[in-house]
Amino acid sequence: MKPGIHPSYGPVVFRDAAADFAFLTRSTATSDRTIVWEDGHTYPVIDVEISSASHPFYTGRQRVVDTEGRVQLFERRYGKRGRA
Repeated sequence: MKPGIHPSYGPVVFRDAAADFAFLTRSTATSDRTIVWEDGHTYPVIDVEISSASHPFYTGRQRVVDTEGRVQLFERRYGKRGRA
C-alpha cells in the first residue's frame, strides 16, 4: 500500500438510539464525539438511525402489505394474454 493515501482505519462505536443498541467495530468513519466503551477505553461514536437491532426485516416485524395482489394487478393491466 502506498503511504499517506489511505484513510485511517480504527475502532469506532456505532450506536442505534432507537433500539438502545451499540456495537464496536473498525471503520474509516470518524466522529468528534466519543464514548467510554465497556472495556474502559474511549472510542469515537457514530449515531445511526437504524441498525440490525431496529430494522423490521432483521427483527421479524416486517409486514408485507399487498392490498390488491401483484398477479391480479398485472393481469388487469396487460390482460390474460398467452393463456389457453
